[in-house]
This record gives sequence, structure tokens and C-alpha cells, in this order.
Amino acid sequence: MPRPRSLTGARLAAAALAVIDRDGLAGLSMRAVAKELGTSTMALYRYVRDREELERLVVELVLGSVDTRLPDDAAPWRERIEILVRRLRDTVAAHPEAVPLTVTHRHHSRGALLWSEAVLAVLADAGAGDERRVVALRGLLGYVIGAIQLEHLGALSGAGTAAIAELPEAEFPHLRRIGREAQGVGVEREFMGGLTLLLDGLAAQAGS
Repeated sequence: MPRPRSLTGARLAAAALAVIDRDGLAGLSMRAVAKELGTSTMALYRYVRDREELERLVVELVLGSVDTRLPDDAAPWRERIEILVRRLRDTVAAHPEAVPLTVTHRHHSRGALLWSEAVLAVLADAGAGDERRVVALRGLLGYVIGAIQLEHLGALSGAGTAAIAELPEAEFPHLRRIGREAQGVGVEREFMGGLTLLLDGLAAQAGS
């Protein structure tokens, strides 16, 4: 196959992300990306050393599109953190199959680093010390990543919750009751409810 004249890192990343979105992370390979681009597998190695470098390009494509500008500093710190968290979630949730890659390669992504810098800046403005800020940052990242995976793999409206709702009441009274209640909780309500609990904990520690 001829080498595409316009093959760039951006095109490679877009093709790899298209493969992941369609076939899942397990479907990502140099051969699959080459097929997506209409070129030979060997041609890709002129642009990337290996799959790991390709994965990093994908992560930067996804996380590099997150809006990392600091929200209005006149707003309360909780509102500013919420804005930053929602920006990250809305961007990454569009590509749930790529979430594991964002965990592995986020330290190499300028977009991820800028987002983290913005969160730390807001927490510093709120008076949080270094240790509290790093724990809070990790907690927020973990929450966003975990929430996206749960939404994608086991939404509250799914079969898993329905099965929990039918558990034997004598053995699992609380799970059964919560399972029946949970089926009516939408994705947005679930995400924002969890974020509110997390921010309540941060506010309590900060005494504000």
C-alpha cells in the first residue's frame, strides 16, 4: 500500500481512537490502525516506535481536548472544582473504552497535566495544604474514572441492578431495597450526587 502523504501523529491518534471506540481497547493493534488508515502496518513504524507510543497519542488526543482554563475566580471554590470535573468527565466519557489508557498514560499528557494544575490552583485558593491537595486531586481523578467505567459497564438502569432488586429479601434486605430504588436514578443524578458527597468531604476538612 502507498504511504499516505498526510499521515501525521494526529491522524494516527484519530484512527486509533476510532478503532477503540468501535472495537474496544482489545481491538487496538498496529495492524488495525493501519487498516483504518488504508496503509501498511510497517508504514506506521515510520511515525511511532510501538503500540505504547500510539496509546500516548490517543490519550493526548482525548485529554488534550479538555478545557483546562481556570473558571472565574469570583465563583466559590466548590463551583470551580465542579466545572473542571464536569469538563473532564464530559470529554472522557465520549470515549469510555479508552479510559484505561488515560489512567496508564495521563502523566505523559499535557492536557491531563494542565487539568491537574488547574484543580490544584483552585484548591490552593481554597486554603488547602499540599498533602490535602494531592489527596483531593487523586480522589477527584479516581471518582471521574470510576464513574465513567461504571456508567459504561454497569449503569444503574442495567441488568445488574435489576438482578440485585430481585435478591432474597431475608438475606439481602438492604441491597434488594436499594436495587429497586436505584433503577430510577439517572446517570447525571448519580454522577453529580457522588461528586457532591466528595466535595462535601473536602469542604468539611477545609472547614468551609
